[in-house]
Amino acid sequence: MNSGKLRLLLGDDHAVLRAGLRVLLNAEPDLEVVGEAADGHEVLDQVAALSPDLILLDLTMPKMNGLACIEQIAAMHPETRILVLTMHDEEEYLKAVLKAGASGYVLKKAADVELLSAIRTVARGEIYIYPSLVPTLVGNMVKPKGDAKGEHKLRNLSARELEVLRLLALGHTNHEIAELICVSVKTVETYKARIMEKLGTNKRAELVRFALENGIISS
Repeated sequence: MNSGKLRLLLGDDHAVLRAGLRVLLNAEPDLEVVGEAADGHEVLDQVAALSPDLILLDLTMPKMNGLACIEQIAAMHPETRILVLTMHDEEEYLKAVLKAGASGYVLKKAADVELLSAIRTVARGEIYIYPSLVPTLVGNMVKPKGDAKGEHKLRNLSARELEVLRLLALGHTNHEIAELICVSVKTVETYKARIMEKLGTNKRAELVRFALENGIISS
């Protein structure tokens, strides 16, 4: 940090968003964007090459999802702070990224000033949680883990349904899942409907909770 500025890496697959963030952040006297990455593998490469102080990281990216990135960065580069910038406002994602090693969680709809505040809070070594998610997180700190009933439901899912469930829980859209497993979007929607019926759920957040509690995705 010869310049005395906080060195930032942007990890998001949307080029327009990265460009907007770069303009916003570079306009601050204490912040400097030193690199960008469009997929999970590129994030890891850029972290190793640039040693940024802080990463602004999306959860849903090609090649490697944000949770996997967080775990690897936390293990290999513990000095680098991670602030997740995402569209997902479900508490399950929040808890998963904090457990994986991130230091903050802010929604993409955050005002500019709030995002800047989150960056500086995390840079100080503190935890930042998007304000609207705090009451939910505090009110649901203790969740029952997977039980026999969950294991029974799990056995009712086919291998392909388990794969679709994992991708849904990681935050991928129906279109992205269709591309990843080489089927049509309509087929993905059919799988999703079957999964929800078998698990007795009707919300994506409930799918995420089930996946976390039963070890389908890492927490």
